[in-house]
Amino acid sequence: MAGQNTLRGRDSECAALDLLLDAVRGGESRAFVVRGEAGVGKSALLEYLVRRASGFRVVRAVGVEYEMELAYAGLHQLCAPVLDLRQRLPGPQRDALATAFGLSLGPTPDRLVVGLAVLGLLADAAEEQSLVCVVDDAHWLDKASALALAFVARRLSAESVALVFAVREPSELRELAGLPELTLGGLGDDDARVLLDSALPGRLDDRVRDRLVAESRGNPLALLEVPRGLTPAELAGGFGLPDVTPVPNLIEQSFLRQLEPLPAETRRLLLTAAAEPAGDVALLWRAAGRLGLKPDAATPAQGAGLMDLGAFVRFRHPLVRSAVYRSATLSERRQAHRALAEATDPALDPDRRAWHRAQAAGGPDEEVAGELERSADRARARGGVAAAAAFLARAAELTPDSARRGERALAAAQAKFESAAPEAAQELLALATTCPLDELQQARLARLRAEIEFARRRGSDAPPTLLEAARRLDALDPLLARETYLEALAAALYAGRLYADSGVRRAAEAARAAPAAAQARRSIDSILDGMATRFTEGPRAGAPPLRLALQAFANESLDGHDAIMRWLWLCPVVQEIAINELWDDDAWYALSTRSVA
Repeated sequence: MAGQNTLRGRDSECAALDLLLDAVRGGESRAFVVRGEAGVGKSALLEYLVRRASGFRVVRAVGVEYEMELAYAGLHQLCAPVLDLRQRLPGPQRDALATAFGLSLGPTPDRLVVGLAVLGLLADAAEEQSLVCVVDDAHWLDKASALALAFVARRLSAESVALVFAVREPSELRELAGLPELTLGGLGDDDARVLLDSALPGRLDDRVRDRLVAESRGNPLALLEVPRGLTPAELAGGFGLPDVTPVPNLIEQSFLRQLEPLPAETRRLLLTAAAEPAGDVALLWRAAGRLGLKPDAATPAQGAGLMDLGAFVRFRHPLVRSAVYRSATLSERRQAHRALAEATDPALDPDRRAWHRAQAAGGPDEEVAGELERSADRARARGGVAAAAAFLARAAELTPDSARRGERALAAAQAKFESAAPEAAQELLALATTCPLDELQQARLARLRAEIEFARRRGSDAPPTLLEAARRLDALDPLLARETYLEALAAALYAGRLYADSGVRRAAEAARAAPAAAQARRSIDSILDGMATRFTEGPRAGAPPLRLALQAFANESLDGHDAIMRWLWLCPVVQEIAINELWDDDAWYALSTRSVA
């Protein structure tokens, strides 16, 4: 710190945050992204913002690596303090938010409606008092939360709301791209030396100081933390200083050195807190009681500044949490998760309890696997396909019966594929192939393998494989067979000249021979019939059924059935037919709008 008003070497960055607060005080809204490597000072800038937010209401969330696959976990953290205002929202938004947060059961919430609900919730909260929303470690947000918060950030205007994210670089978080941002670099050498001197009680050898400054590359957390635990000899003359390693590793090593002298009970309490990222103090103490830990076990950790137990459990830095968790043995982690599972109310938070039970399991356990499967169903109902995939994958690992394990591995592979994780889906398919599968399951496996191939390469290998899978499904699951014929036809169209000239016609002829649609026809059934007719009998014959199919597809509710969401990728193919052959501008516009949404 350079006094109480700014951070050492961050005058311009602090001034930018001050301007942001001034704008919000004036009735405007602002969204802002702070980017930088681990330890460069992003969290410190967020704390500066919170300290300066006098007269504001502050709500916070922290992305946690272990919660990335739990849908809306980060969003729930942020919104929990203002959830009592949800009754003011319009009915559809209120219901979508309740379903997303697991407060009630309902159809899968539309992400657009969830985003609008959060925007309305924050706007209502800001009517009572200007609002600052702080999201640290946003790169670890679950996908659903990241999408919702990015949606809100781009639509803030005059609500007196500030929404500020901190993102570690390098990062694959693309949802926040395009928002105003600030990239933090290391401190200059002069500021780095002053900060380093402030962290040490005694004299530091000049050569040691220069080496520490060089190794840290001006990273403030490295400058503050790396010297901790070094012996006087190391500080005085440089004997035994570590080799140059990446800054996050240096920082984690420093935190590990600070953990070593702590009592065993304190380290167990820290591990339990690290394993439960929600920061619920009451839950932590219930779990600690099951581990035989007393309240005074926290004192050494608090005295060392590693953890604070206030309204929430907070670590000094996310890398402290990582260092604590990674330094523990597998047995120690399982004990912590088991205690947390036992301390979690199964009626109020069944999914988190199931997740902790799964992490605590040391081997196959059908009871836990079944609990995870039920959690996957709830996650999918909330729109969390990635969370459902994570639950199912772990359920497959814990399933003792080989036939049941194959079914769960197949379901997990399908969910991984739908959540845009084809490599993970392939690994689960490999697991499924080691299990006894019935004929229908084998056909589903062949279909998913072909889908993955098509999604990854868009080449000529997928259409014949999909056709073969469709034929195997004819007598086993006619509805799924029709979907697979449509995929094969679309894949042949995508492959174009890479596929044989007669490939599209072969796929269309096979589709025309597919089992008849059920009495309750779906829009994709009409599309299959229309496209098959068009590519076997020509554009004139195909126009009437395709026109009806386009109208059905464009008008069908997204909540009508799960398949409609999976078939939006067909829009480019169908749109080309709509605009080039049917001259149907209305259908083209409707499909384009739906694809964007």
